[in-house]
Amino acid sequence: MKLGFVLNRNCALLLVAAALLGGPVAAQTSTGSIRGMVTDSAGAPLPGAEVIALNSATGVQRNATTNDRGFYSLSGLAPSSYQISVRHIGSAPAARSVQVQVGQTLTLDVRLASAALQLQEVVVQAPAVETQTSEVATNVTEQQIEALPSSSRNFLDLAPLAPSVRVTPDRINGTGKTFSSGASPAENVNVFIDGQSYKNDIIAGGVIGQDASRGNPFPRNAVQEFRIITNNFKAEYQKASSAIITAVTRSGSNQWNGSLFTGYQNKGLVALDSLQRKDRDDTTRTTPFQEPEYSRVLAGASLGGPLIRNRLFFFGSYEGNFQNRQGVTRLSGTPADWPPAIAGFNGQATTAPFRSHLGFAKFSYNLSENHLLELNGNLRVEKDRRSFGGSFAPADWAYESAERFSNNVVDGGLKHTFFGSNWTNEARVSYQWYQFNPEPLNPLLVGQEYQGIGRFGGRDTRQDLTQNRLSSAMTGPTPDSRWEGRTSSSWAPMWTS
Repeated sequence: MKLGFVLNRNCALLLVAAALLGGPVAAQTSTGSIRGMVTDSAGAPLPGAEVIALNSATGVQRNATTNDRGFYSLSGLAPSSYQISVRHIGSAPAARSVQVQVGQTLTLDVRLASAALQLQEVVVQAPAVETQTSEVATNVTEQQIEALPSSSRNFLDLAPLAPSVRVTPDRINGTGKTFSSGASPAENVNVFIDGQSYKNDIIAGGVIGQDASRGNPFPRNAVQEFRIITNNFKAEYQKASSAIITAVTRSGSNQWNGSLFTGYQNKGLVALDSLQRKDRDDTTRTTPFQEPEYSRVLAGASLGGPLIRNRLFFFGSYEGNFQNRQGVTRLSGTPADWPPAIAGFNGQATTAPFRSHLGFAKFSYNLSENHLLELNGNLRVEKDRRSFGGSFAPADWAYESAERFSNNVVDGGLKHTFFGSNWTNEARVSYQWYQFNPEPLNPLLVGQEYQGIGRFGGRDTRQDLTQNRLSSAMTGPTPDSRWEGRTSSSWAPMWTS
């Protein structure tokens, strides 16, 4: 086992070096592109025309030159608003504003008018349209993420904007937060954030950290936009058969921007569900119905801006989720059958605290007009006390049977992008660690099961499951390709314990 790990580690180092130093590289799951033709007033191709895309937020520009057929390609563009300008000797320049979203392949054809005497700027009226992909997808924009309400601030709550996509409702007694598509379960989906897969390969839930958890997978204020693909996935996606979410995180810009938020909710702000209303109206109950105690505080902040204007940018965010729910033990059967030693457990109410901390940081460094380096890291630390009194367990489980639950995710990645004329090379290496760790609250107590009445004593088992993923991805264009034709390779060993 030790020898195998050493070999895997050495292979990883070699492949990382190849990704960073080698030729065409990286799967473009978090960028967009603009392609098209540049022609003269008669419709003839214009070779050698210069096409410039200027990022309105960062001031960074990307260049392309048309080939002998008048074709140009600006690929690997970070989702943002761009000012597109086209120039050619002997022709009037043209300019256009274009919004590029994650995963989009926009077509923008430009026809330049002759300008033999005087060059002047004109505005291109033809819209940029997406025609070069067969994906069935729905984009969720930055404006929608900021404006649409969500009680839990889970960015997955917006996934149902795509047809046939479902998300687990946010309930006080909820035991998970997953999304699914069509008739398939959550295990058939995958989520990519900045090209990094968040697939859960060891337990249920589809996405790491979402099985039996009240928390969110990623800070919402760090997500710029995302795309929900429900059919015809591209080759760079993996481990999914029903739906893919590919998200891109926010980056710093040439202006410092920050945000603060907080929200509070208690039982008085939550309506009873149908089962609770039935219990409330049941006149045969041996104990009166009491609405469970509950409170939740959501708080967070974000900050982003330039460390070096037009070159080095920083963005960071934090979100905290602090909940206090209540587990109430309700013994089954009739009180006359309860042994005196356990009858006192009935009606026992105990707080079930939940604490979640989400952090994200990203540095973007434009080494030159042709080189971009990005470094990011994400942290999720989650603690829960549960598995008693109807909290992730039957109502007749006593507090003695509770467990401490730890749900932790650490991941980070480094990506280098080289922008050529009509092509882009990317190299990405990333590491991810995920821990699923429920432990008995009272490991020294002997568990006891009273058939038809309830469970008492300590919980019987503990789990400490970990998923480790070290991966690199490499893609690039094939020579002289008008629209598509990328070569790609990826390597993602994973080990669990």
